[in-house]
Amino acid sequence: MIKSRLAFLDPVLLARLRKNSNSIKARLRSRLQAMQTADAATSPVGNVKANGDHELVVASYNIHKCVGTDGRFEPARIAAVIAEMDADVVAIQEADRRFGRRQGLLDIEALRRETGLSLIPTSEKADGHGWHGNALLLRKGTVSDIRRLALPGAEPRGALVVDLDLPAGPLRLVAAHLGLLRRSRRWQVRSILDAIEHGPRMPILLVGDFNEWRPGRKSSLHELRPVFGPLSHSHFSFPSYFPVVALDRVIGTPGLVTAMEVHASKLAQVASDHLPLKATIDIPAAVREMRGHEDELVLSEVGA
Repeated sequence: MIKSRLAFLDPVLLARLRKNSNSIKARLRSRLQAMQTADAATSPVGNVKANGDHELVVASYNIHKCVGTDGRFEPARIAAVIAEMDADVVAIQEADRRFGRRQGLLDIEALRRETGLSLIPTSEKADGHGWHGNALLLRKGTVSDIRRLALPGAEPRGALVVDLDLPAGPLRLVAAHLGLLRRSRRWQVRSILDAIEHGPRMPILLVGDFNEWRPGRKSSLHELRPVFGPLSHSHFSFPSYFPVVALDRVIGTPGLVTAMEVHASKLAQVASDHLPLKATIDIPAAVREMRGHEDELVLSEVGA
């Protein structure tokens, strides 16, 4: 488990941190933030909300199989957190049972009634929610293509590559839950980069639990930079009761992500061991950025 692999998440230390050790918390958070922002990556800031029809709110949430930090299995609590976020698109990790039939864990019909979000059918099982636990909820729009990726590595992992026709425009959404081993994550990132090149050109949004907090060249996410630009490491989402590392990500091609925040409500702090991550995306702005880049390439080729 990632908790046991990181020294600063030692169970004894966490027990001490829970007893109002505010000075220790402040020092630890400051140290980790300095390490994670050493990359000098810029981070989208601002209030996450849809400003008009050209923007949407997306979210990524590892629901920990609906088991909260109090050890209780409560799918209704997860549904309530999703309702709080009021997002247009939600990517969920660990939405299915890990073993056996891989049955879905949420009451999808109740969730649809409460939030207006519908499950995109990506599971190979009639009673499953997703692919390797990755599930997608959508408010408005249609699906034009779905690809299920079996990611390489020491443990079974997967990603979804879904092309959406949304009111704001086309979007290629990649939802993934990467492995615990850095070498595996590097292989998995390369598989995703290869997959997103296929199909019509459109803005790309990569979301999920990437299990990576390291910045710079040591990060297993470093190879994403040529496509997505600088990566933010400042949105701490894990563990939910004392978030000190940025394991969850919403990463877009240039111009796509305009604001980002961690959803840290009181309910979210106990519903799962991860906090959800929310972002505002502007698809028309990303399309304009793509076209401008393509025009620059043509001019440079003509000039050469």
